[in-house]
Order: sequence, then structure tokens, then C-alpha cells
Amino acid sequence: MSFQDIFGHEPTITRSAPGRVNLLGEHTDYNGGFVLPTAIPQETTVSLSVSEDGLDHIYSADLNERQDLPRNGQPEGFAKYVQGSVRVLEQKASIPPLNIHVSSNVPMGAGLSSSAALEVAVIRAVNDLLKLGLDGVEIALLAQKAEHRFAGVMCGIMDQMASSVASTREMLLLDTLTLERKLIPLPEGYEVLVMDSGAKRRLAESGYNTRRAECEKACELLGIASLRDAELSDVDRLPEPLNKRARHVITENARVQEALTATAERFGELMNQSHASMRDDYEASHEQVDALVSLLQQHQDVLGARITGAGWGGCCVALVKAGTARQVSEEVLKAFNETGGTGRLVVPQ
Repeated sequence: MSFQDIFGHEPTITRSAPGRVNLLGEHTDYNGGFVLPTAIPQETTVSLSVSEDGLDHIYSADLNERQDLPRNGQPEGFAKYVQGSVRVLEQKASIPPLNIHVSSNVPMGAGLSSSAALEVAVIRAVNDLLKLGLDGVEIALLAQKAEHRFAGVMCGIMDQMASSVASTREMLLLDTLTLERKLIPLPEGYEVLVMDSGAKRRLAESGYNTRRAECEKACELLGIASLRDAELSDVDRLPEPLNKRARHVITENARVQEALTATAERFGELMNQSHASMRDDYEASHEQVDALVSLLQQHQDVLGARITGAGWGGCCVALVKAGTARQVSEEVLKAFNETGGTGRLVVPQ
């Protein structure tokens, strides 16, 4: 149902934010490293007006779910991200009670940053409603804080930065330590294919926070501030499984750096290596994703493929010859789903 259907009047303001797919640089953002995402066409849209009864009224059109809450209430599910994003803005200004309508075509639980798109869209809408003057980086940092405090996921900054400042036409090279960034073109003659494995996950219930804690412990044992400062030779000084976690982060940072000047063929090889590292060293893949990635990697029009997002299910991304994405997806999905998979095409739409 529309905003008018739910609240009886038109919204005062409507803003959107995209999901993202990460080509290289997984689990490096909370380790002070480098990432290489791009925005996807799918977006989350948030419409607002001021509430007249002192409560936040939050409605999801996709879930057909409504929650009516005081500002200091205990939201559940999707509303944690929504009200959490409003509450972190209260450090910037007095925020009135709000009517909030959410709609989205970013797949949830698929590793495409549906939560970041929601957070950024909410903060963008409130920012413009109240003319707070926040820029894209400030919005991303507030969205990250909302995810930490209210969703319980100690994420890095990549997802929120990609949703806030990335482009669907280019890759965003982001230094997550300094937030220095630039947009760079995709390898010429190739396009991005994103497919959902059908294996759902929720980060707060997965090994995400455990992996982050393991990285922090590795830094403590090595006497460094972040794994960005580690060398590959340092891995041998760490016990299992911390050595494997550190090896993934160190080699993944190196892959992002190499990709900036790599040929298209080498870029694909780096994506394949990244998936193997996520599967074997970070142990953050999923058997359904591994099967889908393997089928993609065997296809003649695919240069490379890997899991994307934090892992434990969700989507994979492939670099394919321009103009072949739909055909590749049809052929790969046919083989994948014949073995019991439930995959589907996400990008291109």
C-alpha cells in the first residue's frame, strides 16, 4: 500500500538509496583496508511526513508490516534499522515524530546491503526534510552507527559509503581508513552479473561479529592497530584460526590494489582467488553459493566470479563479456536449479 493509503495524506518528502555489490575487498573495511564496490539499480525508497500524535509510525510496503512506537521504544525487525537511523540523527538536531513509509526492490538477506540502503534512505529523507545539510560521507557514518547501535551488527563502512556515494556506472575505490575515494571504470568490454543463490542469512545471527572479534584478537597478538598494517609473514605468528582470518584480509587488500591496474582477464582471476579465500581462510561462504560460483567460473563468457557481501549465503557476482549477462544467467541457473538450487538473476534487471 502507498503512503496515502497508510497515512491518509501525501508524503512531505521522498528519498531513495541503492543497494551495492562488492567486486573485491570483502571483510577488509572494518580492518582499515580497501574495497571496490559498485551501486546496483535496485533501490530502497523512504517517504516521510511529520506525525501528529507523538509516535513514530513505520510501515514497510514489502512486508505489509506497521509498527507504532515512541521514539525511545523497542522496534523489531526492519523497524530497528528505520528508527535507529532516526535516533542517531538526534545528536544533530531535534527530530519530530514521523510517519515513515518504506518500499524496496533491493533483495533482503542476499548480501546486497539492503540494510545500508534502508539506513541511508531514511537519513537522506530526514536530512532533506529538516534541511540539516549533511553530506554523503556524514550520512554514511551515521548509517553505520545506526547499524552498530540498533541492529547489533558491527559492520565496517563500505556498505553505507557505497549506498551513499557510489555510482551504478563505475566502481568505488574506497580507503576505509581515511575515507579517501575515487570512481574508476569497469574493465572495458565487460559487465557485472549478480545472482542470488537463494541461501538467506542474517548477519546478526551469522559469524560476522565473531570474524570481526577474531581480527581484533589477531591485531592484539601482533601489536598493530589494524590488519591493514600486517604483512603476510605475520600470519605464521598467529594461532588457528586467527592466522587464516588475517591471511584473507592481507591478501584481499593486495587483490584490490592489483585490480586497479589489472587487465580484464587478471581482474577475473583476482575475483576467483577472492572467493577461494572467503571460502577457505575466512570460512564465510555457503555450499549453495560455492556451487553457483563454480558453475559461473566454468562458463566461457565469465572471467571471474565470487561470493559478494559478508557471506554465509546470499549473492555472487561475476564479470562477464558485455551483452552476455542474461544468457549466462539463464544457462547457469538452469544447471544450478536442476540440482535443487533456488537461484535467480538480480543484475541486470
